[in-house]
Amino acid sequence: MENEEIIISEGAFISSLKRNYRQIREDRADVISEDTNLIYKRKIEDIELGIKKMKREQENMLDLSPKDTNSLMLASDFSSEQYVQKDIELGLKIRQAEITLEIAKKRYEYLFTK
Repeated sequence: MENEEIIISEGAFISSLKRNYRQIREDRADVISEDTNLIYKRKIEDIELGIKKMKREQENMLDLSPKDTNSLMLASDFSSEQYVQKDIELGLKIRQAEITLEIAKKRYEYLFTK
């Protein structure tokens, strides 16, 4: 038993310890790139979803039926000023989100596509 050599198979731990600087840098770069790419994609999807929701909300403002499709809102219950203010605010939010989306898509393309 004294003369027997111990054979150590190279598992992940030993292989990891033996990696050179270049391999370590490449592994770290891959992880950082993959994480950032995924987060960028999700952010773009979130912005797109937000725009859809705001546009839907703006369209839903045209439905002036308070309870069901057969009833109408009384003129005395409707505030034109509030309606206009909310419609403009939603329009501005949508435009800002569209600008943000355009910038995000351009940056994503620049950063992650060849």
